[in-house]
Amino acid sequence: MIALVQRVIKAEVCIDGTCIGRIGHGMLALVAVERGDTEIAAEKMARRLLAYRIFSDSADKMNLSLADIGGGLLLVSQFTLAADTNKGLRPNFTPAAPPDEGQRLFDHLFKQATVLHDSVETGVFGADMQVTLTNDGPVTFWLQVH
Repeated sequence: MIALVQRVIKAEVCIDGTCIGRIGHGMLALVAVERGDTEIAAEKMARRLLAYRIFSDSADKMNLSLADIGGGLLLVSQFTLAADTNKGLRPNFTPAAPPDEGQRLFDHLFKQATVLHDSVETGVFGADMQVTLTNDGPVTFWLQVH
C-alpha cells in the first residue's frame, strides 16, 4: 500500500462541485492499494499515517504526529500511484489491485483510521474527484507498507 502524504493547512475533495470531505490543518493522504496488499497492510498504514512525525514542535523540528496535534486526515484513493512508469510513455497499472480489492482495502484503511483518530474524511473510491489543498511547507512524503 502506498500513500503520498502532504502536510496541509487545508484540503478538500469534491465531486461535481459538491465537497464531500474537508479538513483544516492536518494531512492529505493519496492512497493506492497494490496487488497483494492485505488488511494487515491497511491497518499498518493507518497507524503509520497517524504516528508519522511531520509536524513541527516548539523548536521547529518535525517531531509531532497527526495524533499529537489532533489535526484532520483526508484519505483519497488514487490507484495511479501504483503505476509502473519504468518503460515507455504510458503508465502500466498492473501493479494496482483490481478495483473491488482496492475498494475493500481502502475502506478498511478508512475504518481503521476512524477507530484510531477523531477527524478523518474521505472521498469516494473510483469517483472522478477534484482535490484542492494548501500544502504547508511544502512537506510531502511517499510512504509504503507491505
